[in-house]
Amino acid sequence: MQPIYVLLLIVGYFSILILISYLTGRNEGNDAFFKANRQSPWYVVAFGMIGASLSGVTFISVPGWVEASQFSYMQVVFGYILGYLVIGTVLLPLYYRLNLTSIYTYLETRFGDYSYKTGASFFLISRVIGASFRLFLVANVLQSILFDALSVPFWLTVIITILLIWLYTFKSGIKTIVWTDTLQTLFMLVAVGVAIYYVSVDLQISIQDLLPYIMESDLSQIFFFDDIKSASYFWKQFFSGAFIAIVMTGLDQDMMQKNLTCRSLKDAQKNMFWFTIVLTIVNFVFLSLGLLLTNYAEINGIDAQKDQLFSHIATQSGLGIGIALFFILGLIAAAYSSADSALTSLTTSFSLDILNIEKKYEKADQVKIRKQIHILFSIILILVIIVFKYVIKNESVIAKLFVFAGYTYGPLLGLYAFGLFTKWKIKDTWVPVVAIVSPILSYVISTFSKSKFDFDFGFFILILNGFLTFLGLILIRSK
Repeated sequence: MQPIYVLLLIVGYFSILILISYLTGRNEGNDAFFKANRQSPWYVVAFGMIGASLSGVTFISVPGWVEASQFSYMQVVFGYILGYLVIGTVLLPLYYRLNLTSIYTYLETRFGDYSYKTGASFFLISRVIGASFRLFLVANVLQSILFDALSVPFWLTVIITILLIWLYTFKSGIKTIVWTDTLQTLFMLVAVGVAIYYVSVDLQISIQDLLPYIMESDLSQIFFFDDIKSASYFWKQFFSGAFIAIVMTGLDQDMMQKNLTCRSLKDAQKNMFWFTIVLTIVNFVFLSLGLLLTNYAEINGIDAQKDQLFSHIATQSGLGIGIALFFILGLIAAAYSSADSALTSLTTSFSLDILNIEKKYEKADQVKIRKQIHILFSIILILVIIVFKYVIKNESVIAKLFVFAGYTYGPLLGLYAFGLFTKWKIKDTWVPVVAIVSPILSYVISTFSKSKFDFDFGFFILILNGFLTFLGLILIRSK
């Protein structure tokens, strides 16, 4: 595939995003940047959240899981449904009742300043590492298919990548992202649909035979009840999915900031309801694509597994330039729909939770400081991605760092559970210690369990982490 096609695609893609930014960014105030003036249509938020939930990592990884784990990921997705029910009926009413902009303000109200700063800090750490990891993967793909051919070094690719995000988010932040995410979700879903079409045609599967073909395959097994030690055991995955949804959506400033832009609690709940339905269907479609790609690779003798499967078949299998271009479009859309909101939520959380700009500065200065913080986090993301490439280098180490960043959601789960389901007060100054010790203990227990008993916690590690945090909070409760 000629690099010029990729370059034209990227230029056209970001031209559209910048145009949307111009149309939505006429109000540069912090109320627009942080809350979109609470005027976002719920159906736009619901659709756009699909793209933010399915990052570039998901776009290339989920289809590659099918060969090894069949459709077992749907067990996690079914757990999401329970988690989103909790978000819609418990967390959203709480956030709207307290009229929150940053959801971590609740921790200050319930426990105190140390808990508040701890919750926000853990979110910031996790989002910086997570967003950097996702953009690192996409930047590597762009480097190999485009910028190497143009003799552009990787560090410059990264700067260009982050600069493009900054360009369409610096004025109105979440107000712009609500609309750009909707467009990016559409691009991503169209890309998956195009890929399914191309592969199905090559495998000579008609549209009406597609679903029966998928359901009759041994690779489409969804439920696993046989081995409780396995990471694929149903109840482990189901409850893990529920808690993943609660913490990585309901306790995540990035995802909740979009929900809090809806006009009312009722609209936000409608958004969560329809988002749940569509996300469940979309995940099944991704796994179906993975099944088709796995069969295609086997029939054509293609040696590509896991994360390489989708990209290799889309760009190197000879299926045509159409699937290749749509793959790149979908990958960029998936990556940027999560990265742009991550940059905005990082700016929001640091501005409100760490610097308290609304309490400490005049309104005229608040916008100026917010813009400086937005630039600061853009630079931080650039530096972290470059560190991944030139300092750490080993991608398995980077992947482990990304996984460990997920441990930071455990303390948030424990803090919110303790706050919502008990009336106890705690010694607020000890909360940072509990929040640091709990993930470390979770990692030690998980590693020991795997090596000694061959019991794989899998996604269940989040529940263990939250439980240990909850126990730690009981130990530091006030008499």
